[in-house]
Amino acid sequence: MADETPAGNGPAATPPQIKMQVLAQYVRDLSFENVVVQKGLSAGEVQPDIQVAVSLDARKRPVANQFEVITKFKVTSKNKVNGDTLFLLELEYGATFLIEGVSDDQLHPFLLIECPRLVFPYVRRIISDVTRDGGFPPLNVDQVDFMALYRQELARRAQAQQATPTEKVN
Repeated sequence: MADETPAGNGPAATPPQIKMQVLAQYVRDLSFENVVVQKGLSAGEVQPDIQVAVSLDARKRPVANQFEVITKFKVTSKNKVNGDTLFLLELEYGATFLIEGVSDDQLHPFLLIECPRLVFPYVRRIISDVTRDGGFPPLNVDQVDFMALYRQELARRAQAQQATPTEKVN
């Protein structure tokens, strides 16, 4: 009786078991520009203002149930005193995932929320190491709310779709 649904219509449906495995992680592109050194600017009074922009991309790979997710970070540090750029860091971090048991309607948010969340600690470490090795204090990027980022992108797309006039066919 424990295996039956409350209506008694046979065995209870068990939710599919989700399997997620990281097959590979890699730096796809990395750029760090120390503008202070390049332009010979004096440190003087420096009050850094750091801006972090995050974007995501995901695609299906030719192999069954494999997906590539690219997390892109652009970190810009400017001096609050005079607006001079101190450094610019751009990082594209990729990961290949094996994902099974996720329904088609949930796959897109899964790829753009759960996958980046899983590899974020590695991205944070790379950014910290690169800024430190570049002559600045290590930058410990705050946790990114990938769900909020996903929702913002959906809202932006919906707004763009509404702004596009539809053609009338006579």
